[in-house]
Amino acid sequence: MKLVKVAAGVLNQTPIDWHTNKQNILEAIEQARSENVSILCLPELCVTGYGCEDEFHSPGIRATAEKVLLEIVPETKGMIVSLGLPMMYAGGVFNCAALVVDGTIAGFVSKQHLAGDGIHYEPRWFKPWPAGIDGEIEVGDRSYPIGDLLFDVGGIRIGFEICEDAWVGTRPGASLAERGVDIILNPSASHFAFDKHQVRQRFVLEGSRAFNVSYIYSNLTGNESGRAIFDGDAMIATGGNLLACGKRLSFKPVLVTSAVVNIEATRMARARTGSFVPDIDGDEKDVVGVTFDYPACQLQRNEPIKMQWEQGTDLKAEEFTRAVSLGLFDYLRKSWSKGFVVSLSGGCDSSSIVALIRCMLELSVDELGFDGVVERLKFSIPGAAGENLPADVDEMASRLLTTVYQSTRNSGDVTRNAAAELAAAVNATHYQFDVDSLVQGYQSIVSAAIGEPLTWEKHDIALQNIQARVRSPGVWMLANIKNALLVSTSNRSEAAVGYATMDGDTSGGISPIAGIDKDYLRQWLVWMEQSGPVGGSAIPALKAVNDQQPTAELRPPEDNQTDEGDLMPYEILDAIECFAIRDKMVPMEVLENLKVDYPQIDSAQLGAWTIRFFRLWCRNQWKRERYAPSFHLDDKNLDPKTWCRFPILSGGFKREIEELETVLNSSLG
Repeated sequence: MKLVKVAAGVLNQTPIDWHTNKQNILEAIEQARSENVSILCLPELCVTGYGCEDEFHSPGIRATAEKVLLEIVPETKGMIVSLGLPMMYAGGVFNCAALVVDGTIAGFVSKQHLAGDGIHYEPRWFKPWPAGIDGEIEVGDRSYPIGDLLFDVGGIRIGFEICEDAWVGTRPGASLAERGVDIILNPSASHFAFDKHQVRQRFVLEGSRAFNVSYIYSNLTGNESGRAIFDGDAMIATGGNLLACGKRLSFKPVLVTSAVVNIEATRMARARTGSFVPDIDGDEKDVVGVTFDYPACQLQRNEPIKMQWEQGTDLKAEEFTRAVSLGLFDYLRKSWSKGFVVSLSGGCDSSSIVALIRCMLELSVDELGFDGVVERLKFSIPGAAGENLPADVDEMASRLLTTVYQSTRNSGDVTRNAAAELAAAVNATHYQFDVDSLVQGYQSIVSAAIGEPLTWEKHDIALQNIQARVRSPGVWMLANIKNALLVSTSNRSEAAVGYATMDGDTSGGISPIAGIDKDYLRQWLVWMEQSGPVGGSAIPALKAVNDQQPTAELRPPEDNQTDEGDLMPYEILDAIECFAIRDKMVPMEVLENLKVDYPQIDSAQLGAWTIRFFRLWCRNQWKRERYAPSFHLDDKNLDPKTWCRFPILSGGFKREIEELETVLNSSLG
């Protein structure tokens, strides 16, 4: 048997953070070396960070990346390591993976298929490399091969599929298999989304089976650059069998997952299928030959890691909790903020954020240990940098999380008490501000200026919005005093229809739940009340939140204002949003689908809600353009900067709505 020990390294990188990125890479190399690994695959663009965006066009950034690469190369003695960085060649910038063998660069493989949908903008920065083409590039004082290359390293053939290359129908792996590849490395930067792990696992397993190879997949982890959360998800497969699978959504900066692969076994499988097409001429110009002696190793039986939390009954709740917790953890430390400030209304949205921040602390401590979390968040925990360390998680929470309940005359005891109980349960530092006098002051100023009293009958929206806006300056001031991160509390459902006050509840530097719908948030809060994540704890105090009907609490109490009364049932709103925005249906098509899914509801009512949605959606794109950065969680995201573009000014589906109204009126007549 020809046995080789291989590994996938998962890294938590940061764009243009040369020191941290290099240290993580070196740590991964050392961990792999300690496990006697011969071949280590590291994530896509790991030298620079994946999220450099337009800085990939900077000659200085690319020059520094090459310097850092050359600094890392000597540390690979006795190993084969892939390292990702941008390279300039023949007038274009390419997303490349360098294969480094025993302290020497063997060459650079360029990505052939660029991700350009939704959250991805790779074609803005890179050129796709044409299949079958190779050339020469200078790095330092030497020339190296670059392009669509296959490496013969000590008699074992190694090729690449770089992230998106594996997601397309015409995978480079097919060509590599025809050229006799033994091992395919896939360095990736694949963002988290619900259910995406299963998709990745399918193409890793199918690639290893169809191409008769051993397949090594490595991904980034953590909140790398703001919006995307990477979940790690290292995998090693051979001949259609999964040998090893790493931890997902880990708080650790470096993880290495290894396995032993049998090269002869996949070669025999390829011989049986006849997929290898030998080069008749024998020149094989695209094959780079490198001498390397693989150390002997023992066959090992790897059991793919199955996290305890992945064995539970509510995988989506666990994934949501861990993804946003990890996103908040990294956003906090990478933004150099001194904790979080939340305007806690006692309602669903702000309570969700407070619960997620508590989960962030508990889950990170569960994995890293208390001292490990203190070390990672030392700059962000007030006092910790001066060695005034917190004694336990509760004290850490009191330093990192500040909540404020801001009341007006329209606020009630139910929300006030719910906010206080939740703050106490998570051990936040909690304040109560009475902002009613500020509201009345603004109303008096404006009323005097326009020469008439302000009334609910005539000035409803203005009187609601001033209450939400008056809450912003005080909580911003508190965040400034603490040098903390103000967290916006808007969700995706309300973003869709503009049910949010700009410079009010949208105020903040990060909007962690703007990518999730309200109907799911309400379900998740019940789960958090009764169960909570593995490694964390339930928060029974959320019962006071869950027992309420969601309300903005901006109209007088006698109006009995509720969010769904102002809009429509959240379940229906989210269904319309899915049909209209994700599936790009026009109003008539949306109604036809609603009638199938909700036959118990009158068609006229479904039609009225559909019309309301489209009108509110079109009027409120300007609000979505101004939201604080949000985390990407699924393909329903409405963030115009990363996923869903829509014109600020448009015809507003006027013709389509008129057609729908005509049909509804005729059915009633």
